[in-house]
This record gives sequence, C-alpha cells and structure tokens, in this order.
Amino acid sequence: MIGHAKNDGKLGRNYLLGHDGDRINALLAAAGHNLSLALRKLRLLFAQVLADLLGSVAKHDSWPRLPGTQKSIA
Repeated sequence: MIGHAKNDGKLGRNYLLGHDGDRINALLAAAGHNLSLALRKLRLLFAQVLADLLGSVAKHDSWPRLPGTQKSIA
C-alpha cells in the first residue's frame, strides 16, 4: 500500500517542511485519494441513472402506435 501511495498519491516528493509537513502531506494525499474514490462512485451512479432513464424512454412498447400502423392479425 505504501508503494501505491507513493506513486498514485503523489507522495514521492514532499515540499513541506518538518514532521508537521510530513503529516500534512500524508493527510492531503489520503483526502485526495478518498475524494477520487467518491467521485468514481458518483460517476458510476450517474451513468446508471442515465442508462435507466434512456432505457425507459427507448423501450419499443412504451410509445403509443399511430392509427393505421398496427399489424393485422390474420
């Protein structure tokens, strides 16, 4: 996990001074990681809601047929 945090969380170089800077840098990297996870979940939720809305609109049987276009049963 530390390797991923250093590469993905931009913890490779710390520009903040001292022990407090190390703590702040780690805290900000963790907050950024959590924010990216939350945004990914929101993106998936939005895509699912959009797909459900478009799916209900695009259903073939949900639109009323025009008069004279119905197939006759013979």
